Amino acid sequence: MMDKYQLYERSVQSPSAHLSCFLSIYQDIYHSEPRRLREDFCGTFILSCAWVKRSPRNYAWVVDLDPEPLEYGKKNHWQHLSQPEQKRLSILKRDVLLTTQAKVDLVVACNFSFFIFKERKILLQYFSSCLKSLRNQGVLILEMAGGPGMITSTREQKTVKDQEKFVYIWDQKSFDPITHDAKYSIHFKLANGTQLKNAFNYHWRLWTIPEVRDLLEEAGFKRSIVYWESTLNGEGTGEYVSMEQGDNAYSWIAYIVGVP
Repeated sequence: MMDKYQLYERSVQSPSAHLSCFLSIYQDIYHSEPRRLREDFCGTFILSCAWVKRSPRNYAWVVDLDPEPLEYGKKNHWQHLSQPEQKRLSILKRDVLLTTQAKVDLVVACNFSFFIFKERKILLQYFSSCLKSLRNQGVLILEMAGGPGMITSTREQKTVKDQEKFVYIWDQKSFDPITHDAKYSIHFKLANGTQLKNAFNYHWRLWTIPEVRDLLEEAGFKRSIVYWESTLNGEGTGEYVSMEQGDNAYSWIAYIVGVP
């Protein structure tokens, strides 16, 4: 039976697409290529493993407090890297609120992970720590989601046709309009009838883009840029471009970028 982390990676994550997006953003700002990546809330850090594989000049630092996904990542991804690639990837079991000694070109927080910080002062502390960990020509990239589609109580599912077919279920359980606290879960149904209920649970605050940009400025970033998905004939293209106004989509994903 497939592990819940394996199911998550196959239904949610796309390292190649994420890295292409991050490279495009960095090149748009600095017209050069980044080499040093820090992946916060990294989980199984499949993204950073893909990063060090891309070039012998790429280095990665992965940060997470939870030992379970880190151990999964070591056994299932890190061990399959070549020895030179392993040496260029540092695994840090620690709080992302702490500044890393290594200065990097990119700090990334994917899959809305920073929403775990519900208090303004804590999110400000996180942004300030990220700024101290960046090189002069660095960027903090925050993946965000929002829109009415993120706050309605609903269950959405899709069938993933992989080596073994399974069903991925995204369960939006509750949203408080006063606090913006929201609860979500991910469930899986396997082809043999096995169900993994509440495989992953998220208790988040749905931050808004203006709130995040204000906090980035307060933390000391010189500017912030919103990369919004472009559309063609009303459909998303998968390409993210710098915008100061977005369409009022039912649900959206955007990248907020802090520039030192």
